[in-house]
Amino acid sequence: MKYRVSVVQYHLHTINSFEEFAAQCEHYIKTAEEFGAEFVLFPEFFTTQLLSIGNGKGESLIIDDLPGFTEQYRELFSNFARKTNMHIIAGTHVIKKDNKLYNTAHLFYPDGRIGEQAKLHITPTEVKEWSMAPGDSFQIFETDKGKIALLTCYDIEFPEIVRMAKAKGADVIFCPSCTDDRHGFHRVRYTSHARAIENQVYVVLTGTVGSLPTVDFMRANFGQAVIITPNDIPFPPRGILVEGEINDDMVVTADLDLDLLYEVRERGSVTTWRDRRTDLYPDWEK
Repeated sequence: MKYRVSVVQYHLHTINSFEEFAAQCEHYIKTAEEFGAEFVLFPEFFTTQLLSIGNGKGESLIIDDLPGFTEQYRELFSNFARKTNMHIIAGTHVIKKDNKLYNTAHLFYPDGRIGEQAKLHITPTEVKEWSMAPGDSFQIFETDKGKIALLTCYDIEFPEIVRMAKAKGADVIFCPSCTDDRHGFHRVRYTSHARAIENQVYVVLTGTVGSLPTVDFMRANFGQAVIITPNDIPFPPRGILVEGEINDDMVVTADLDLDLLYEVRERGSVTTWRDRRTDLYPDWEK
């Protein structure tokens, strides 16, 4: 089985209205549609661009204001998914539940369903500056093209959660990310390669680019879209199926061949998933 994935390097810049945000998102969606994509991934925290609109009094909006855009955000991407017949992982958006803020990845299905996965591991900045709460449950999403997982940025740096995802049947990990410098970028990038090798899965990763000068903690972004494969003979030697140009505004697209994953799990140069020592450490399949 194959399916085509487009990955968005979303360019953050100051806007004046939700309509500007919607038009920019539509540009990326139409680009992916022109390439024949069946799945599209946007980055983490890309909806913070809405905070740059301000409150009409010359004052900046703050993170606590972002959940106020949730209904418009969901309606926008639900319509995109239905019109294009694509699965859209619309990055993450901050929502409020029980008076707590959650950095939540959203999967918009072509039939109108919306899946949610709150970020499980919260960075010190998210906790200290934005009072973000961690998600308390983890799920795998069924799609017409198989099972996928949504793990946001810092989540990919924890090998246990990706082991769980693979044990539950996920062949593709979609990882929306947002990093402000090279250190954070490479932490996420290197661990994404490790997770792909350890579990013999695809990792689809992207990040924000550009700048929001009026939005606290979103003034700097360092990002790149990439589709990462296991490192074995059927795949590119560097484990990179496609990647964008760092910090450019662009969309990259490639086909994921799930049959190649099944092949290397059975007959690869190494069979890392099969060769786990579950007599020594947890077997997440049980």
